[in-house]
Amino acid sequence: MTSPSLSLGYVPGGTPAKWVRIWAERHPAIPLQLSAVAAADAADAVRDGTVDIALLRLPADTSGLAVIPLYEETTVAVVPTDHLLSAVDTITVADLDGEPMLLPLDDVLDWTDAPGSVVDHRPETTEDAIELVAAGLGALIVPQSLARLHHRKDLTYRPISDAPSCPVALAFPEGQQSSLVEEFIGIVRGRKPDSSRGRDEPTPKRTAREKTLAKQAARAAAGKVARKPGRTDRGRR
Repeated sequence: MTSPSLSLGYVPGGTPAKWVRIWAERHPAIPLQLSAVAAADAADAVRDGTVDIALLRLPADTSGLAVIPLYEETTVAVVPTDHLLSAVDTITVADLDGEPMLLPLDDVLDWTDAPGSVVDHRPETTEDAIELVAAGLGALIVPQSLARLHHRKDLTYRPISDAPSCPVALAFPEGQQSSLVEEFIGIVRGRKPDSSRGRDEPTPKRTAREKTLAKQAARAAAGKVARKPGRTDRGRR
């Protein structure tokens, strides 16, 4: 019989560490397998069963999936540390007007009217775009977690106060979630151990000795109930 386990996919910049820790504390016998998935592939990974549940960014094609919004990520602009915009703590869309912008092919924001002027060359990945920002070819707009993931000493980032945020959500097969998926959802939602709904862990099989002891305890308990004062005690006089 296959041991139970749960697989969680997460996109670059996703931070499931807190939930993974809580899962390990509550279910040490059930492994939580982590899989890094590209943002564009996260929903498909759930649909085709590669992972049981995924931490992904919206918008995405979530057809056939149930989605639970979790939080909104701040959108930031990544620039060199000596860039003019690094002199302030927060910037606006207007501050980026006319700024050369790098738009990687794996862009996750889907911001159709983003500020700036997109450079002709589109790097393959966000990581490649970060290299080009460091080379002075333009700025890059990403969710804050991606800016942190690709941190470099020669780069910094600034929140864009009036930019749309980037939603992060959990996705799992619609109408097919297992008890383990339900348990993980409960952890993400902050449900306490004694109120978790998804706890359907398999009960360990008892050994022959444990079964014998259980029967003996049951018989002893039944005997105590039967021997009420005034009945068996009188019969022994």
